[in-house]
Formats: sequence, structure tokens, C-alpha cells
Amino acid sequence: MGVSLSTPLRAQEDSYGRPEIDGGRSSGYSDPYVPEHPITPLKPGERPPKGSDEEGLWTIMDGVERKLRVSGRVVIDPALQAYVEGIVCKLAPEHCPNIRVYIVRTPHFNANMAPNGVMQVWSGLLLRTQNEAQLAYVLAHELAHYIQRHSLQRWRTVRDTSNAMAFFSVLTAVAGVGFVGSIGQLVAVSALYAYNRDQEREADAEGIAMMTAAGYDPREAPKSWSGLLAEREEKDGKESTVFFATHPPTKERIETLTAEAARLSTGADTIVGQKALDGAVRPHRTAWFEDELLRRKPEQSRRLLQRLLADDGDNGFLLYMLGETYRMEYTDDGNAQALAEFERALAATESPPETLRSMGLIYWDMGQEDAAREHFRRYLQNATEADDRDMVKSYLKELTQ
Repeated sequence: MGVSLSTPLRAQEDSYGRPEIDGGRSSGYSDPYVPEHPITPLKPGERPPKGSDEEGLWTIMDGVERKLRVSGRVVIDPALQAYVEGIVCKLAPEHCPNIRVYIVRTPHFNANMAPNGVMQVWSGLLLRTQNEAQLAYVLAHELAHYIQRHSLQRWRTVRDTSNAMAFFSVLTAVAGVGFVGSIGQLVAVSALYAYNRDQEREADAEGIAMMTAAGYDPREAPKSWSGLLAEREEKDGKESTVFFATHPPTKERIETLTAEAARLSTGADTIVGQKALDGAVRPHRTAWFEDELLRRKPEQSRRLLQRLLADDGDNGFLLYMLGETYRMEYTDDGNAQALAEFERALAATESPPETLRSMGLIYWDMGQEDAAREHFRRYLQNATEADDRDMVKSYLKELTQ
């Protein structure tokens, strides 16, 4: 669908039939005045009138897309790319050829669509959705904003105010630049870009209808929000996130989605897709969870892992990561809880060898050198290709002196 990430930027005709230079569009602002066109749902393949304010938005986002391509944060994985693109095409087949999907490595929950057809899916979203149906709902919600041209509506609301330039800063940041900077600063100004209540309700209604028409179980839609609210309730989750700032999660919308899901459910076989999503994400799981821990929000990370363990309680990798959220507290109670989770991980399936290394570090910190040596040795026996083998060998040497 659209432009493959493996396709090099090159001079070619853009979607307006004008020459592209280095993958970008010319601005098209040769006319001094172009009357506003009414805002109607975007038709498949439709382009903004030349010289219009909407074309201006597209031009800005073309520049953002070029920066995103070379940012170093785009995940290059053909299988995962095809999987996410497949969901998008299943949800909006007529718009599929005009949408470019980018999977971005950043641990925060977010997905967004720019008015020119660029969709971003952040790795933090892929970690937090429990199955393909939940992911499909979030993507459908964003597709609804795109098809209804909500970004253009928002721009026309603020452009005549002193906030107009701030709007562009937020638009470009949320859509692809700001993730390399301060998330806190981005959140602070994201309220300007936030869709209004009617637009959110429209995207909710169209999103759940879209996922249902594509064969997904609509009962999974409200679960996306309830899981995020649970994380937000933790003591280290009181500040907002980019997605919360632009899509406020409320009990009202969860209740509305729940009622709509009940109405749409037919009892027929529907797609949930837990195994499908897990299989697509699995090659990146370790690196993305390490990114999650680097947020230094252990209570939020713990709530996320506990939610995932509710569906896969015998998953040694998830139990190992849960133990890490306790170990990073650097307290006696945290170490004790971490050891308990690590023991559960060793007895479960898919337990990573790093579990043994972390246990060795805790026992060393506790002054239990025999136990530390034992776990470091077991780690070296099991992690034969680990990059930190020499480091762990130095730990053992120090412990035997």
C-alpha cells in the first residue's frame, strides 16, 4: 500500500501530477487567493484544491514525512510493516493506496494520521494493545479523523488567532518530529491540537463501525481505553501523554463504546487476533520493553505487564520484565519482590537467560556472594551469545578474589 519504506526518495511526479524534488511536493501557492472549499469527508484519491489552505497543510506534512524517513526511529521490519499495513487496508480498503504507514520506535502510546495520509504507529502502542482487534480500533479511530478531515477543521478554527503558529508546531511534532525531543513539552502544547468533543465522538463511532465491518470484535474497542486509564491511575502516571492530550480518555467514552459494542455484536465469529499481534511484535519485544523501562515509570510499566500477564500468565519473558520493574526501585522490598517474580519466570515458559543475570546482581547487592556466583555462572552457560559475557565474567572474577 502507498510508498514502501524500502523505496528510495527520488524525483517523480507527486499525487498532483507535479514534479517532486527529493520526495517532496512544491508548495502550490502561486495564486494570491483561493476560496475555501467546504469540508466534506475525504474521497479515495481526492486531493486538495491547488493553492488552498488544505494543500498548505499537506505540504507541511510532506516535509515532516521526509524528516521522519531519515530520523533513525522508523522500524524497518518488512513482516511487521506488512502486518500493520494489512490491518489498515482491511479497515479502509478504498483509502489504502493513499496511506503510508510508519512504525516508530518510541515507548509512548500513540498513533496519529496526518492530513496527507501519513500514519504513525508508535512502538508503545504495539506493546499496550493486547490483540489485533484492539489495535484495529485505535487505527480505525485515527482513520476516521483523517477521512473526516478533522485536522483541517481544527486549523480553520485557530488560524486567525495568535495560536496559529503554535498549531503548526504541535501538528508537526505530534505527527513525527516531536518524539525526538521532550515528551513533556509536547504534551504541554498538545491541547491546542486536541480534537473537540464532537470530533472525538465522531471518530469513536466511525472507528468502532469500521472495525466491526472489517470483521473485528467490537467488544475489544473500549478495552483499549480502560487499560490506559488503569496505567494513568498509578502514582507515576498522573501527568498526561501525547495521546491523552489529544484524545482525552474518559469513563463516558468507555461507557459509550461499551454500549455501542454490545449493539454491534452479532454473535458471529469475529477476529480478536491475540496470537497474530504477538507473533508480529515478538522480534522487537525485548528492545521495546527495555525502552519502556527507560521511561522510569515503574508503576505504569508494572500495570501494563500485569494486564498482559492476565492473558498470558505463564510467559517467562513478561514475568522477567515485571521483576525488572521492582529491581529498578533499588530498595530491599523491591529486591525481594523482584526475586519472587524472577523465580516465577524461571519456572515458566520462554524465560530469558537475563533473568539469571538480574538475580545474580540482586544477590550480590544483598551480600549473598555464593548465590550471586551461582546465578552468574548459570547465565554464562545459557547466554552463550550475549554481548555482556565479558562483563559478567568480570563480576565472577571479582566475587572469587
